[in-house]
Amino acid sequence: MQFARTDFPEGFLFGVATSSYQIEGHGFGGAGPTHWDSFAATPGNVVRAEHGAVACDHYHRWATDLDLIAAMGADVYRFSTSWARVLPEGTGQPNAEGLDFYDRLVDGMLARGLKPAATLYHWELPQALADQGGWRNADMPDWFADYTHLVMSRIGDRVWSAAPINEPWCVSWLSHFEGAHAPGLRDIRATARAMHHVLLSHGRSIQVMRDLGMKNLGAVCNFEWAEPASDSPEDIAAANRYDAIYNRFFLGGLFKGAYPAEVLAGLGPHLPKGWEDDFPTIQAPLDWLGLNYYTRKLIRHADHAWPSYAEAPTRLPLTQMGWEIYPDGLRDFLIRTARDYSGTLPLFVTENGMANPDRVDQPDAARIAYLGSHLQAVQAAIAAGAPVAGYFVWSLMDNYEWSLGYEKRFGLIHVDFETLARTPKASYHALAQWWRD
Repeated sequence: MQFARTDFPEGFLFGVATSSYQIEGHGFGGAGPTHWDSFAATPGNVVRAEHGAVACDHYHRWATDLDLIAAMGADVYRFSTSWARVLPEGTGQPNAEGLDFYDRLVDGMLARGLKPAATLYHWELPQALADQGGWRNADMPDWFADYTHLVMSRIGDRVWSAAPINEPWCVSWLSHFEGAHAPGLRDIRATARAMHHVLLSHGRSIQVMRDLGMKNLGAVCNFEWAEPASDSPEDIAAANRYDAIYNRFFLGGLFKGAYPAEVLAGLGPHLPKGWEDDFPTIQAPLDWLGLNYYTRKLIRHADHAWPSYAEAPTRLPLTQMGWEIYPDGLRDFLIRTARDYSGTLPLFVTENGMANPDRVDQPDAARIAYLGSHLQAVQAAIAAGAPVAGYFVWSLMDNYEWSLGYEKRFGLIHVDFETLARTPKASYHALAQWWRD
């Protein structure tokens, strides 16, 4: 990996990212049940019915994991807190063990010179709230605000940055329209309400953190570059609908106080009453925006109900996830987002990486090439004027990849899921060589 820190602007930050349910071991420390536990226990939802009860056992091995992050020369560790770990029932009596764990974790980062970048929600909703409708329920913004206050009253004075919700598209559309993630619904009304309530919960959470005196608050959205499979007007319109649902809906809410017309054509009748009045809260001012980026999709028209699109066959090399390797999409998103939405607000690439069938006895050259090409895309975006301030790799270690279980390996560190032994890969060492220089 032929880079040096001086190839990036002064103060540019590098880091790694994980999430709580994917690494901690949800069976430890008094955590309550989540909708992911229920989803995984339902036959057919998750590869081999695998779950996060042990995961990488980060709950007990956090000090070793933080040592590995510090040893590679990272500036930032982006982690998430688990709602069900600190509030086993979603509301009510907190779990002291859970709060103590995040206290130790943040102090451990600071002791190693790492900047703690906290995300309050990375998909594991307490089952007790899922039983009440979860993100469909109009009370979610209040519940999430209370959770935010509990956690950030404890660690908010020490985290470097904070964001409420990771990847609103996954929390709402993927989980309520496509049914691929918990709670596994395929319901357009549920989807419309979840998409709006996610953004309203985000805004309420930002307000709570501001009231606590916190600074450096942001949002983290995921993006897929969408291109039409052909030059036909039908395929072009289909790609625009995909882009509106996946990318522009959430940015529109956060920065424009409006949702794209292409999305309202399908979801408008199902949005909660008075949704237009919520934009002042949704648009709570931000200090930065995070972009998670992995791939592009070729989209074609499909003769079925709205949104009337389907994915076309891929044309480029693929990762283990079956995703095209398309670094130009990262460059273009950084440029487009600054131009059309966020202006001079600092942008962070909060996730970027690839799944690869890694073995400890073979260098992960494909991941090194993937990261290198996407870092070049970041440089190109900066050269074009995008205010990119940092880049974080997904993921620190191999972990629980949700409905795909443990077989998709995104990590810079190999995890043996029998022994839980950690072995840094060649990509870890490649990054460490120039992050430390």
